Amino acid sequence: MRAGIALIFVGHINFILGAIVHGTVLRHVANPEKRVSPEYCTANIISVVSGLLSITTGICAILASRNIARAKLHWALLVLSLLNALLSAACFVGLVLSISLTIADGGKNLISGCNATVLPADTRSVIMSNECPFDTTRIYDTTLALWFPSMFLSAVEVALSIRFCVVAFILRGIGPCGETYLREKVYAKYNGVNKSV
Repeated sequence: MRAGIALIFVGHINFILGAIVHGTVLRHVANPEKRVSPEYCTANIISVVSGLLSITTGICAILASRNIARAKLHWALLVLSLLNALLSAACFVGLVLSISLTIADGGKNLISGCNATVLPADTRSVIMSNECPFDTTRIYDTTLALWFPSMFLSAVEVALSIRFCVVAFILRGIGPCGETYLREKVYAKYNGVNKSV
């Protein structure tokens, strides 16, 4: 149950970070001319969806811990945790790619939507307001400051989702995780009964 609450909390924070990045940065960067690499929008969308799926998986984990005998909740937890682990891993990889490309490029892709004929060498320098529809002085720092915690939270989501997946395998008796003594141990823990193993 505590891990489910932790996943809900992490999912909320990751969702909020993704929404802030989209609201403060990517809405200015995404333009119809497609001058910006699509990895920024893709990583951000996956981050937001991963946050929502993490919240759903955490809720399912709490419900499964309270209703341990319900097989439908076991299957729901298994499916949701597998999907969330894959999506969170994709989010982590996408954010690593976006951060790497942004740092290697010096953040020039983030200001390529400006109308300036020659972009400055330093992305933190000021561009005339009539040449750029947004403030360029903080876009590089803001993006990286939000992407690094989001990348870390995505890794936490992967770890918690894998844990829930293993628990769902144990509860359903599937594979090497489904040994009888493991299932009895889990049921004994959640039912508060001391059983000899």
